[in-house]
Amino acid sequence: MRREGGIFGNLDWITVLIYLVLIIWGWVNIYASVYDAESTVSIFNISLNSGKQLLWISVSMVLILAILVIDFRVYESFAPLLYILFILLLMAVLVLGTKINGARAWFEIGPFRFQPAEFAKFATALVLAKYVSGTNVKLSNFKSQVTSVFILLVPIGLIILQPDAGSAMVFLALLIPLYREGFPAIYFIIGFGLAALLILTYLVPMLTLTLSIVGLVVVVIVLLEKTTKKIISVVVIGAVCIGMVSVTDYVFTDVLKQYQRNRIDVILKPNTVNKRAEGWNLEQSKIAIGSGGFAGKGFLKGTQTKFGYVPEQSTDFIFSTLAEEQGWLGSLILIALFVVLLIRIVHLAERQKHKFARMYGYSVAAIIFFHFTVNIAMTVGLFPVVGIPLPFFSYGGSSFFSFTIMLFVLLKIDMHRSQVLMRS
Repeated sequence: MRREGGIFGNLDWITVLIYLVLIIWGWVNIYASVYDAESTVSIFNISLNSGKQLLWISVSMVLILAILVIDFRVYESFAPLLYILFILLLMAVLVLGTKINGARAWFEIGPFRFQPAEFAKFATALVLAKYVSGTNVKLSNFKSQVTSVFILLVPIGLIILQPDAGSAMVFLALLIPLYREGFPAIYFIIGFGLAALLILTYLVPMLTLTLSIVGLVVVVIVLLEKTTKKIISVVVIGAVCIGMVSVTDYVFTDVLKQYQRNRIDVILKPNTVNKRAEGWNLEQSKIAIGSGGFAGKGFLKGTQTKFGYVPEQSTDFIFSTLAEEQGWLGSLILIALFVVLLIRIVHLAERQKHKFARMYGYSVAAIIFFHFTVNIAMTVGLFPVVGIPLPFFSYGGSSFFSFTIMLFVLLKIDMHRSQVLMRS
């Protein structure tokens, strides 16, 4: 599957083929999501999302050629500059951006919209890879750990201010490549523990949970070998947990807006929500997916889609269109394609001779994995609805360009994996 010579020499054609299948299949499903049987508007019509997506696909072909022509060393050398540029844009959008669906996350120029957060993922992946691959950087060192986390927290903080919690969460996926390069596992264990505590805080009354933590601390002290150091450690951990419970309870009740609490309730407290109000989106998505059966209702024959029951049909909930019209079989093939793509990207990352390239490859895999997993999970009720598109499949210029750039920069670097990356 390899060709030598020209700008396509050593290009990984397996990955390119999967990419092409996904974007074409996605384009067809975008048309299905907006199709009106009473209208004669073509799939190519620019007034439809499918027509606009075809335009983005066409532009992406030019972007791909540009990426393959540019010297592969440029991506590492200019990583800090790109990162600073998109941090500045994330700052600017808070003041100059257009507010859409409650978030000031877009620059609007005529009929076009540009979302800096989508491209900030690419820039952050590059600069994090450059930093971690530095000569004196070791992720077993506390200073290096703090710097790495700081690189992530800057865009996360700015995106939360928009507010766009979904896009901000994506950056946490970059902890996966950090772990691959030596970030201590203990932080992940603590993180998962705190996440479990947050969920319990939402489900269990604060007093009950606090008393349970106190009881657990007492039991552990009784069972432990009686040393002052161990007792103090257990008491401190218990106090921190109780503090987290108090803070989390305050955030849930006094900081989060009602629509944000509703999204969490839909998943964690489904019996308390009104399925005709805050639970409507998820309920209709699940109906659409379930009604597809084994082989689906057929292309352009999805009733949930055609009658507009599922919102954001061509973007966040594009998977429900696919599942309704192409059924379990079509869903399985799509998931299998993404799994093969992710395996391929990890394979590309592992065969790199330089830490920068390997770290960047794992970053691309982590971001795509996060989007793919969360998008499908939220359409079937396993994750709150957070507005995360399905890579290469959902409608949208910013996200589509961002994923395309990330993937083909990796392919460009892989083409030159036997060469030495330039240090700056």
